[in-house]
Amino acid sequence: MHSRAAAAATPSSLPSRLAATIFPILLLGLAALLTASLIAPKAHAADATPATTHTLIIDTDPGADDVIALLFAMASPEQLKIQALTTVAGNVPLAKTSRNARLAREWAKRPDIAIYAGAPRPLLRTPIYAADIHGSEGITGVKVHEPSQPLAEGNAVDYLIRTLRAAPEKSVTLAMLGPETNLALALTQAPDITRGLRELVLMGGAHFNGGNITPTAEFNVFADPHAAEIVLKSGVPITMLPLDLTHKVLTSPERIAKLRGLGNQAGKTVADILDAYVQHDMQYYGLPGGPVHDATVVAYLLQPSLFRGRKVNVEVDSREGLGFGQTVVDWYGGLKKPANVNWIAEGDAQGFFDLLTQRISRLP
Repeated sequence: MHSRAAAAATPSSLPSRLAATIFPILLLGLAALLTASLIAPKAHAADATPATTHTLIIDTDPGADDVIALLFAMASPEQLKIQALTTVAGNVPLAKTSRNARLAREWAKRPDIAIYAGAPRPLLRTPIYAADIHGSEGITGVKVHEPSQPLAEGNAVDYLIRTLRAAPEKSVTLAMLGPETNLALALTQAPDITRGLRELVLMGGAHFNGGNITPTAEFNVFADPHAAEIVLKSGVPITMLPLDLTHKVLTSPERIAKLRGLGNQAGKTVADILDAYVQHDMQYYGLPGGPVHDATVVAYLLQPSLFRGRKVNVEVDSREGLGFGQTVVDWYGGLKKPANVNWIAEGDAQGFFDLLTQRISRLP
C-alpha cells in the first residue's frame, strides 16, 4: 500500500502529504513528554543512580566528630561493608582514640567489626592533640566507660598491609578521619598495597577557608604532614573533604533537635555530643552553627551527589615555619602539574543532615 501511494503522488503533493502525516505524530509525542514531566516528581541526582557501595576500612582518631561519623557509617551496612576500624593517635592519645572507637561500636551494636590500634605518634614531628576541642576524653557531652569488647589482636599497620595485599585489585575504599600515619607507614613498608585500593576519602586540609590549628593548616594534616605527603604521592585516587567544605555544613538548633527527637539512644547521644562539641567553633569563628567534619566523609561515600569539587594538584608543606602542614591547592592549575586530588569545596548542608538523621534513626 505504501509503495502505491508513493508512486501515485506527484512531486508537488508529496511534501504536503508527508507533513500531514509526520506533524501530528511529532505533536502527540511532544504532548506525551510534557504531560509526563508535569505529572512525574522531579528526581534528585541520587535517585537517578544506584546506591554507591564500598568495601570499607575506616582509619580514625575519635574525637567527637569521628564518633558521629562511625555511628553514621555503622548504621549503613547495605552500602558500607566495613571490614575493620583502624585507630591512630590524633585528637587524643592512642589509648583513648581506640577506646572511643570501641565505644562507637558498642553504641551501634556492631560487634562484628574488628578494631585494630595503630600508630601512637606521628612519623617525625612532636605529637599534638586537640583536647581543647574534643575534651580530655576525646568525646564531648557524654560519659565514657571502658567497653567490654576488646581490640583485635595485632597492629593496624600490619592489618592494612595484610588485607590490601590479599584484596582484589582496586576493591577497598579507605576512609581516613584523622592523621594519615597508619597508611603512610603501610605504604612505606609495602608500596604494593596500592593495588588493592579503590579510593582514599580523607577529611583534611584547607585552602579558601584557612586553617583551624594554625592560620594555614588543618589539624589532621598538621598533626602529621610527613604522612600526608606520602599518601598524596601514592598514586591512589584521592578525594579530600577540607575545611572549605566542612565550615559550610553546619549544625543548627533545629537540626540537632531532629536528632534528639528520633527517640532512640543513638539520636540522643549524637545530639548530646554535638551540643557540646560545636560551641568552640561557633564562638571562635562566629559561625551560626558548628561543623561535623568527619561525618561528611561518610555522607560522601553514601551519597556523593550531595557534594561538588574539582580535580586539582595538592601538595603539603612539611617545612618548619608559618606554612608547616599547609595543603597547597593549585585551584586554577597554574603550576600545570597533574591533578592528584578530587577537592570537595561545596555541599548540600540540609541534604547532609537529612541523611545523617535518617541513618542514625536506624540505630538502637
